[in-house]
Amino acid sequence: MQALRRLTPPVTAQSLAQETGVSERTLYRDIETLRGLGAVIDGAAGFGYTLIEDASLPPLTFEDNELEALVLGLREVIEIGDPVLAGAAEAALGKLRARLPDRQAHRLRHAVLSAHRFYPPPKPTIDPHALRQAVWEERIVRFSYSDARGAQTVRSVKPLTITFFESSHCLMSWCLLREGFRAFRLDRMTDLHVTDDSFRPGRIPLLRAYMEMITQSAEHRDINP
Repeated sequence: MQALRRLTPPVTAQSLAQETGVSERTLYRDIETLRGLGAVIDGAAGFGYTLIEDASLPPLTFEDNELEALVLGLREVIEIGDPVLAGAAEAALGKLRARLPDRQAHRLRHAVLSAHRFYPPPKPTIDPHALRQAVWEERIVRFSYSDARGAQTVRSVKPLTITFFESSHCLMSWCLLREGFRAFRLDRMTDLHVTDDSFRPGRIPLLRAYMEMITQSAEHRDINP
């Protein structure tokens, strides 16, 4: 079912068999089994298959404003995200269109809100997907960094989150070199290495402390302009 949802229809039996690691004969039996369980799958051997109705996924329902918010958020990710995230946002929009009732699917296709940036953020110079995985797995990372003046350093940090600040993506982290919280622009990082050193379960407490520090700093600026 996941292969039918993800691959471009009509999906040939050969493609499905390769994707799922079974023979084509087994694949034909699986298609009939899925149909018997309620999945509406159009097509036949030699023509390919298209998932028309997925019985395992109930129709999604949203308020109209909720739908506009989803479309705006996903289109913003398409504009500012790295290629992997931008592709994921495109795929998510496609899934929404496929599962929404007809009226809301039409509303999604012709949403009032959109997002566009004439000056997209600079592209990361490291693999952002690898960095995101390191954040999730709470593993220390090491990289070379060039600051605004061009000074080069090698940093080992505990990665906490990746945040988009106005015009660039930044890694918010605990820097082992400076022994403090630091933010690093992804377009100034090179030679990313994800180590085997874990700092679990420290990410959430550190991130909360970092955000509290930022909040207090902002409040202090408001009080003492």
